[in-house]
Amino acid sequence: MKPAYELDDLDRKILALLMENAKRPYTDLGAKLFVSGGTIHVRMNKLIAAGVVQGQTLVVDHTKLGYDVSAFLGIYLKGSGLYNQAAAYLRGIQEIVSAHYTTGVYSIFARVICRDTDHLREVLQRIQAFEGIQRTETFISLEQTFERPVQVISPEDMAELRATDDPAESDQPDT
Repeated sequence: MKPAYELDDLDRKILALLMENAKRPYTDLGAKLFVSGGTIHVRMNKLIAAGVVQGQTLVVDHTKLGYDVSAFLGIYLKGSGLYNQAAAYLRGIQEIVSAHYTTGVYSIFARVICRDTDHLREVLQRIQAFEGIQRTETFISLEQTFERPVQVISPEDMAELRATDDPAESDQPDT
């Protein structure tokens, strides 16, 4: 078995800055961290190869696309041996954006995004059509206060990195 990749301080700083703004050029990261852009590129390739970085995603405000309902589902299975089949079935329902195999009262805890409550009802019917699902409990989210990645450096180190940011290189519009 391949040994786990050991993150060092530079790796953690690279990740912290990219988690804040994934569009930041490697040359800018290199200048900020006092290494070359090539070093950042090599480090990122190693982090990708080690599975630490698993792709890049585009974050979209689903409400601006007409998907106004976000809900969480507690899913009870008829038996724990049905998890793999249930997970494969649920993966085929595009409105389910995440699913977790959990301890506690639910077998699976999932998040769904729907246009409206009628659409949510249709999705629930599709979910409940799987023979191995005993029942579900639905929790509609009224507001998402925040969502963030786990921070890989201390708050003090992050504040120090932010303090050295040049406002001219920020992608954020002036307000």
